[in-house]
Amino acid sequence: MKKQVVLAYSGGLDTSVILKWLINKGYEVSAFMADVGQEEDFAAAKEKALGIGAKEVVIVDCKEEFVTDYIYPSLQTGALYENRYLLGTSLARPLIAKKLVEYALSKNITHIAHGATGKGNDQIRFELVFMQFMPNVTVIAPWKEPEFLQQFQGRTDLLNFAAEQNIPVTSTLQKPYSIDENLMHTSYEAGILEDPLLTPPEDMFKKTVSPQLAPDKVFELSIEFKHGIPIKVIEKESQNVITGNNLTIFTYLNQVAGANAIGRIDIVESRFVGMKSRGVYETPAGALLHKAYQDLETLVLDREVILMKSIAAPKLGQLIYNGMWFSPEMKMLLAANNTTLARFNGTVHLGLYKGNVIILGRTSPNSLYDSDIASMDKLGDYDQTDAKGFIKLTALRLKKQQP
Repeated sequence: MKKQVVLAYSGGLDTSVILKWLINKGYEVSAFMADVGQEEDFAAAKEKALGIGAKEVVIVDCKEEFVTDYIYPSLQTGALYENRYLLGTSLARPLIAKKLVEYALSKNITHIAHGATGKGNDQIRFELVFMQFMPNVTVIAPWKEPEFLQQFQGRTDLLNFAAEQNIPVTSTLQKPYSIDENLMHTSYEAGILEDPLLTPPEDMFKKTVSPQLAPDKVFELSIEFKHGIPIKVIEKESQNVITGNNLTIFTYLNQVAGANAIGRIDIVESRFVGMKSRGVYETPAGALLHKAYQDLETLVLDREVILMKSIAAPKLGQLIYNGMWFSPEMKMLLAANNTTLARFNGTVHLGLYKGNVIILGRTSPNSLYDSDIASMDKLGDYDQTDAKGFIKLTALRLKKQQP
C-alpha cells in the first residue's frame, strides 16, 4: 500500500514539481490549499494538481478566520517586527499549517510535505505547527533533502523537469521576483530585489497605487471600534456606511487604503535563520488600522498600560515572525493584551492622502480624557498647589545626585 502524504500546495512551479516528485517516489499525494485571500484561480489550480497525479485536492476557505483570529489580534497588540514589518506572511503560515494538520489527522495521514526552502522563515513556521499539533508527524521538506537538492539546483532544473513531466507552468527563467499574497499583505522578495540598492519597479505592486498616482484630495473616513474590532466605517464625503462581518470591513479598508497609496514599505530584515534579506511589502488595511489602534489607545488606556503594551509589542512581533504563534509565551502575552479590549471602544477619524494616514480626531465612551482637568482655562477637580509637593518629592533623589 502506498504511503500517503499531504502536500501544502500553492499551484506554483515549486510545489507542482514537488507534487510530481513525491508521486514518482511512490507516495499517494493529497494537495492541500488554504484560501487566505490570495489572488488565485483555485479551480485551475485544482485541475492542474489532479492532472499531475494528486489523489485529491482540498481547498479550505480560511479568510474570515484569518482576519478574526490572526490579523486583528496581532494589530490589537501593536506588534511590529524590527519596528516596521506588520507580519502578513508570518500571520498566515500558522493558520495554513494548523488547517493542514487538521485535515491530515482527519484522514489518519502522518506524512506532511511543504515547499519552503531551507534558507527562509516559512520552513520554521510550518514545521513548528506540524510538530506541535501532530507530535508523530513525518515532515518531508524536499528543499532540505540531499536527493532533491542534487536533482534540482535552481529554477532551470525545475523548469526542465516540468517540461519533461508535462507539468503546465507559467513561470519563466526571467521571472524577476517572488510574490506571496494574502488578505493582510502582498510581499515581494528574491530575484532582482536581492540587490538592496535596486528601486522596485512600479508595475510590481498589486495592492497599492504609488503616491504619485494617488488622488490629489484627502479621503476622509471614520472607523468605529467595539472591544478592539472595527465594526463600522463611514466615508465622510459620500456618507457611505460599511458594516458587516470582519472580512467585509477589512476587505473594504484594503481597497480604500490601497487606492490612496497606504502601506508600502521596503526593508532589510533579519531572518530567524540568521541571514539578512530584503523584502518589499504592501499592507494597506493593516497599516491604516495600526495607526487607528495606536491613536485610540491613547484616549482609552492608562499611561502605564500603554507603556507595557509598547514593551510587549516588539517581543510579540518577534514571536509571530519566528513562527511561535501557538507557543505558551504568545498565549500569555495575547491574554494580557485582551484585558485592554473591554475599554477599546470608540471612533477614530482619519484622512488618507498619498501614502499618509492623518489622524483627524477621536472619541470614545471610555475616554480617560477630562477637559475640565486638562484645560488651562478651568481649575476643575484639580488643586494646582498639590503640584509643589509632587515636584519636591520627585526631585528628592535627584538632589542627592548633583552633577
